[in-house]
Amino acid sequence: MSSVAEKVIAGDIRAVARLIRDIDDGMPEVREILKELYPSTGKAYVIGITGAPGVGKSTLVDQMLNHIRKDDKTVGVLAVDPTSPFSGGAILGDRVRMQRHSMDEGVFIRSMATRGHFGGLTQSTRSAIDVLDAMGKDYIIVETVGVGQDEVDVVKSAHTTVIVVIPGMGDDIQAIKAGILETGDIFLINKADREGSDKTMSDLRLMIDMDKKKYEGGKWKPPILKVQAVFDAGVMEFLEEIEKHRQYLIETSDGLQFRRKRNRVQDELTEMVKNRLIEEVLENLTETGEFDRAVDSIVEGKLDPYSACDNLVLPALGVSSGGPVKGSEVL
Repeated sequence: MSSVAEKVIAGDIRAVARLIRDIDDGMPEVREILKELYPSTGKAYVIGITGAPGVGKSTLVDQMLNHIRKDDKTVGVLAVDPTSPFSGGAILGDRVRMQRHSMDEGVFIRSMATRGHFGGLTQSTRSAIDVLDAMGKDYIIVETVGVGQDEVDVVKSAHTTVIVVIPGMGDDIQAIKAGILETGDIFLINKADREGSDKTMSDLRLMIDMDKKKYEGGKWKPPILKVQAVFDAGVMEFLEEIEKHRQYLIETSDGLQFRRKRNRVQDELTEMVKNRLIEEVLENLTETGEFDRAVDSIVEGKLDPYSACDNLVLPALGVSSGGPVKGSEVL
């Protein structure tokens, strides 16, 4: 085992920080380290926190950290932020809101960039979850960027997925769209002292009740809770609901190996294969100059992008297109 992997498993904070930075930067050497770490994963409990920008997710996570640490449990936080179009890095800096925990060795906080990924999680975030898991964290909280109905990827990596909304701002409507509703294990109405919280509660309950068949036979029915995270009101009750959901999974899903159920492993491997293919094919096309020549042909009006894509990708994969694609002679 490499020294980096040994340090990560031993809980070396600096080694973990450097490794996650290298993962986020796409350094090729991290793959071998992740392979070594994988057998040490599968022990942490992963909580996904998602919701539209401005609903108070970071404040909620800050209060969660405070309560979890009182129980002497260790926590890793991955705050997935929008990507800067200039530097490629995360720009919101949610760690600023959790500054009081920065000196606590039992808490590790890292901002991750979305890299334009609309599902809310990138492969680098999933790899970072594995690193924190191998590090020995009891809980891993993934706070996602909150891009609306597309924000469903978090459910593929989290044991418990929490949807946070607030009264007003249209969140009561946004939250009950099918894509979001199906991912939520717990619904939170934050800033519940605002006008309209009862209507938001009613709307969410109505939508959940409309899908009664989904919760028959003892299946988990998502609770709806009101909290005021900034005042720490209702946060303890919220954590108790997470524990109830955890116990439910232990009883119904072969314990906490929930993340390694076949459908989840299949989804993660599919995403990994796609990313690997893109990296390899695009790198080869760029090195040979074929990609640039295709771009020039499209700009000059000699070739359409669909034909250019076929001309580039199919030969690279060893796939026959059934004859030359129209316009291929310009390449």
